[in-house]
Amino acid sequence: MHDANRNRPLVGVVCDRFFVGEHDLHSAKHSYVRALMAGSCVSPVLIPASQDIDSIEGYLDGVSGLLFPGGASNVEAKRYGGPVDAGMLVDPDRDHVALELMRGAAACGMPFLAICRGFQEMNVAFGGTLHADIHASGHSADHLEDIDEDLHTRYRYRHDVELIATGTLSSLAGGHRVRVNSLHRQGVAALAPSLTIEARASDGLIEAYRLSGHDFALGVQWHPEAMMESDALSRALFEAFGASCRRYAALRAAAHHES
Repeated sequence: MHDANRNRPLVGVVCDRFFVGEHDLHSAKHSYVRALMAGSCVSPVLIPASQDIDSIEGYLDGVSGLLFPGGASNVEAKRYGGPVDAGMLVDPDRDHVALELMRGAAACGMPFLAICRGFQEMNVAFGGTLHADIHASGHSADHLEDIDEDLHTRYRYRHDVELIATGTLSSLAGGHRVRVNSLHRQGVAALAPSLTIEARASDGLIEAYRLSGHDFALGVQWHPEAMMESDALSRALFEAFGASCRRYAALRAAAHHES
């Protein structure tokens, strides 16, 4: 095995759970795996979504970072006290695992990156609420996905976001405005108290935030994994995440050595 690969920290990727025909599957899109390997220079491992998992400690002990990716489903309304929509696609197994892992990572200082559905999970995990349908709540149609478009067209840049001048993303971007490829129906209603806003869309919707007082715990509503090879901020974001995972792995190894 090449030394560079041997020394890469493990990063857990939370799976979705869904059926294809009669087959019950756990999966994550390859675009996230590829971005972690090429941009963050880490080794991804998939974490299944199951309500049968009653302890997340073993996963937290085994990885040096976590990625909470996008997904087709939405966070269940009961997780944040919202009205139940029987027609909404949900994944209670992923909710169970993702919210527990996110809180556990925050408690031990583990780096994590939350994208799209993961971004929404992040707000809920720390006590925030969501709009089940941002368009119905008065926000721009620019955020919504058109499933009739081909995949490349669907993930094009959709709208600008304004980056907060003192934020992590502004530092990585070297500026205060970037164009992003947001595709989502849920969105932030009430922001969790421990989250600090990193970016807003022109219609006021929060599009990125960080967990205050944490080395790297960042959520973005858009899809940097789809643009990493061509977009400077997307590349910088995954590189910064990887660097934080390596710092965490080194600190944990040193602590184990001392004990």
